[in-house]
Amino acid sequence: MTNILDLFARILISALFLLNGVFKISNYDGTVGWMESFGIPEILLMPAIILEIVGPILIILGYKAKIAAGSLSLFCIATAVIFHNDFSDQMQLGSFLKNIALAGGFLFLFINGTKDFSLDKKF
Repeated sequence: MTNILDLFARILISALFLLNGVFKISNYDGTVGWMESFGIPEILLMPAIILEIVGPILIILGYKAKIAAGSLSLFCIATAVIFHNDFSDQMQLGSFLKNIALAGGFLFLFINGTKDFSLDKKF
């Protein structure tokens, strides 16, 4: 049961990023405008999209999951600090804390790795 729950947890924590990566592709211009409103250049959007799509896939498959989880943990902290730093706005505070919590979940995966239902354990 532990292996199944581990896989399920990896799917749950990854789904948000996978969907957001796809959304950024389908709404590329809107995402560029939003990022630039925070002073973030367009050139950083493609690496973000790649991380948000490839990272979750690696975590779900359990291949190089520690590297992917560590990268996504740092990404969550960076996006929390850059995009959700208006703590007078309750929605922004909630988004900041959500990103910090996700960073913690990815950090836990970075430290502990995956269980048996993963390619990392097969190789």
